[in-house]
Amino acid sequence: MTALEVCVVPGDGSFMLLAQDGRVIEWSVSAEETFGWSAREAEGRHISELVSRAVDGEGRWTSAIVEALSTCSPMIFHVLDAELRILEVSGVCTPRPTYPVSVIGGVFTEVYELAAPAEEKVARDVLRSGRPVLDHVVRARVPGDDRRARYYSLSYIRVQSLHADGAGLVVLALDVSDRVQAAQRLRILEAVRERVGEQLDVIGACRALTDAVVPGLCGIAVVEIIDGVVRGEDPPLAPVEGAVQLLRAAFRGVVSAHPVGEVSRLPDATPFSRVLTDLRPRLVNVKPDAPWLSADPARAASIAQSDAHSLIVAPLALRGQAMGVVSLYRRGAEEPFDEGDLGLAADACAHTALSIDNARRFMRERTIAATLKRRLLPQRPAVTTAVDIAHLRLPGPGAGGAWFDVIELSGARTALVLGDVAGRGVATATIMGQLRTVIHSLAALDLEPDELMARLSDTAARLADERAALPAGDSLQAQPLTAGCLIAVYDAVDQHCTMVRAGLWDPYVVYPDGRATVVRVPEGPVLAGHGHAPFPATTVELPEGSTLALCNEDLLMPTCQVGSLLVAGIGDSLDDVCDTVAYALRDRDETEELLLLARVKALPADRVMIITLPTRNEAAPLARAATRRQLAAWSIPEEEAYTAELVVSELVGNAVRYGAPPLQLRLVLDRHLTCEVCDAAQCAPHLKHARTVDEDGRGLFIIASLADNWGTRYGPDGKTVWAQLPASPPL
Repeated sequence: MTALEVCVVPGDGSFMLLAQDGRVIEWSVSAEETFGWSAREAEGRHISELVSRAVDGEGRWTSAIVEALSTCSPMIFHVLDAELRILEVSGVCTPRPTYPVSVIGGVFTEVYELAAPAEEKVARDVLRSGRPVLDHVVRARVPGDDRRARYYSLSYIRVQSLHADGAGLVVLALDVSDRVQAAQRLRILEAVRERVGEQLDVIGACRALTDAVVPGLCGIAVVEIIDGVVRGEDPPLAPVEGAVQLLRAAFRGVVSAHPVGEVSRLPDATPFSRVLTDLRPRLVNVKPDAPWLSADPARAASIAQSDAHSLIVAPLALRGQAMGVVSLYRRGAEEPFDEGDLGLAADACAHTALSIDNARRFMRERTIAATLKRRLLPQRPAVTTAVDIAHLRLPGPGAGGAWFDVIELSGARTALVLGDVAGRGVATATIMGQLRTVIHSLAALDLEPDELMARLSDTAARLADERAALPAGDSLQAQPLTAGCLIAVYDAVDQHCTMVRAGLWDPYVVYPDGRATVVRVPEGPVLAGHGHAPFPATTVELPEGSTLALCNEDLLMPTCQVGSLLVAGIGDSLDDVCDTVAYALRDRDETEELLLLARVKALPADRVMIITLPTRNEAAPLARAATRRQLAAWSIPEEEAYTAELVVSELVGNAVRYGAPPLQLRLVLDRHLTCEVCDAAQCAPHLKHARTVDEDGRGLFIIASLADNWGTRYGPDGKTVWAQLPASPPL
């Protein structure tokens, strides 16, 4: 029997039914009469406990139970003297061992090759105290049994008169190898599931597998992955061609044939290549003269050097697709693998293959998201005469949604934008690209920062509604869309900066004299939050040489050292400052962090001309004359100056006819020549396509034809109509 054993006491037919682990399952009525124990008292107890109670009592049924155990119990029954020498041994073992004559009289710990000092102490403690030790599991080798060492549950019971020499021990040995090995294999498999399942990258999963199986299952573990799988490509279907390249992804042991990270082809006609052909795990007895060893001399040399003698080769495969090969070796005094180990290795590799496939898919999605984001972000910041720009991006796990933009506006103004969409992956990168496009479109309308943010929030709310309306099975439907944004518009003529934010952190300013402060910008609702609160704007003066810092994380809080690094880097280039900050933040990699630095400049006063114009018909001639004189002073070529005069004349004429006093003309020269006319009216000019017979309506059409760009921006005191022309500024 394997699960149960029936022990019958000779003579009266009493019987007990024992489980394989020695517990009493059934206790007959005649056994109650013979031994004096009721079924309720006996059932569920370990048989060694009953023996202990019997020999410590009156002993009226000791000989009967000993005879029963010796005859048909799954235990091996031993009687030891006070020196731990074996006086008697009997019992049934499956298969029944053939005990040599030398066992009788031998020391128990030596005969069974036990850990002598520790096990001897256990036995002598029982002899001294009389307290039995039950179900003490040890690793032992049965005399005369040429199989591998097995696990036994030993129960030590002191007896006083079981033999003629006085006090001794009864030792019951129950083979629990299957139970112990099953528990060990379960622990190893749980370790594989726990460690490998935590990984989201292919190489990490391979390393976790080797850590989980060494030394519990084997002494050496090697994981080789098809090279394309590491890069996120689809695994090939089996059988795999011999020319496929494998990356040695992980190794743990004593001697490695090839360094980790090496990419090579598996030799043909070896257990490793055969596994990739049929995806069947193999148990291989490693013999020095095995013909497959000659196909890979480096591997053969490492096997010989490590004294490996038993090998399991198992595939990493899923749905018929091959991902790689796992090689497990036992060496030296380690027991050879058996079929149970082969099943465990197959289960561990199957779980690892699933984790690798998940990691591969995650890596591919992360690569796609990172590529998409890289294409959606500006390839390089816009070059402006108003600010010097540098940025620092510290990527976290996966492609996040942080972005920045530098947008050149009319009138020597520059918009600095920093945003962050919550989440990771392709969907987040897509939302980031949509919001960035919206900002560029809104910025072209010359909206004030607070109005621009409000329009951006409306767009984000619509995108959030679209996501919420997705089918319930779509994973995005359960992920609310939220984003933060900060917009700062710097005017190089007035040297002031207007800022507004939706979530994110307050900006930080370092002044040229070394002073530094956090600019307290009232926080508006996060984008897509469906809040209707306004986005209050804050305007601060930024003298030339000031550095404005924007970030998506708490890098600039007083508890962080970044602020002090910015102060210390006043005289350094912004690129050098970014490097310094990156070195200081090298251990912060839990989230994507983005830092945008802008060192502002002032437009020289001699690059700006401002005059007030009358509201009568002489305004246009006065404006043309003033423009002509100023462009001559700026050394603008005659052809360009003539175009500018014409544009100014049309702008002024439009303001005289449709605007309201006061009127003001401003010329600004930086990389472009900007012509601006301000008036107090709030009505918007419209471009018309005049007919041939019309006498008016061509002013804005002429401006649009001659200028690179034109538009209208509104302020609290009216509007400004501007046109931007190419110019050759003086050296």
